[in-house]
Amino acid sequence: MDASTRLEAGATGSGLKVGVVGSFGSAAEVVEMAVAAEQHGWDGFFTWDGMSIMDVDTFDPWAVLAAAAVRTERVTLGAMVFALPRRRPWEVVRQSLTVDHLSGGRLVLPVGVGVLDDGGFSAVPDQPQPLRDRAEQLDDALAFLDRAWTGEPFSFSGTRLQTGEMQFLPRPVDRPAGGPRVPVWPVGVWDAERPPRRSLDRALRHDGIVVQLGGERGFDVPTPDDVAALVSWLITRRAELGLVDRPFDVVLQGELPPDRAAAADQLAGLAEAGATWWVESRWNPDSATPASLLDAIRRGPPR
Repeated sequence: MDASTRLEAGATGSGLKVGVVGSFGSAAEVVEMAVAAEQHGWDGFFTWDGMSIMDVDTFDPWAVLAAAAVRTERVTLGAMVFALPRRRPWEVVRQSLTVDHLSGGRLVLPVGVGVLDDGGFSAVPDQPQPLRDRAEQLDDALAFLDRAWTGEPFSFSGTRLQTGEMQFLPRPVDRPAGGPRVPVWPVGVWDAERPPRRSLDRALRHDGIVVQLGGERGFDVPTPDDVAALVSWLITRRAELGLVDRPFDVVLQGELPPDRAAAADQLAGLAEAGATWWVESRWNPDSATPASLLDAIRRGPPR
């Protein structure tokens, strides 16, 4: 699928971008990975959002991104992914505005419902734990962000969140396409047999989708056939919803094969199918050591 036809007028038209996650390491090492990613041709650098998860060192993503923002000039910055249901949305607004302005408008917000093996959910009694509750809280948080980024005073009343009047200035940095707002990429589950509309519609109302396969394939990397089927469905559904045309990203994450020619071929197939981002994500702490991650980043993305 040619880039100009992806999601009709909603594609970036710039081909597949390639980012990398600084999965493990000290805070200083992760920031150095962001600097190396920019120096060696990656399009994006991502940290991750964990509160009490796995037996590894974990750092606040906003602090990491702020440090990366002032050490880099070009790469897109974000986290894979922000668990908004356990975060206070008014604090997320202020944190995101700060990093967005420090970076000159390079922030994106991949967001999801979070995972229950994070103690930030399971160990805290008043945190939402059933999937439906977390999804409702995610929807409220996203609606709150949309209102906050207008810069106008507003009060909020959602399904699970109510606030009095608030106002957030400055507005996000103005983007060439999309205006003064931080692009939001919700996680969306794709199952060709039974497309879950709530998950996919949430993504379509925003700026992109972080693709997760449904059912037993949940941890698999989508194939080009998966991506082509998803993009076709999204185009049709977008027209049904009457959504305005604006850039829309199809974001995949996983681990590419070690052979660079094979990795480049895999990326080419995914790009042809309609993907706009690949985020190299290595989550095995035994193999994804800080030294090996930095070495892989310095080799640059396969092209």
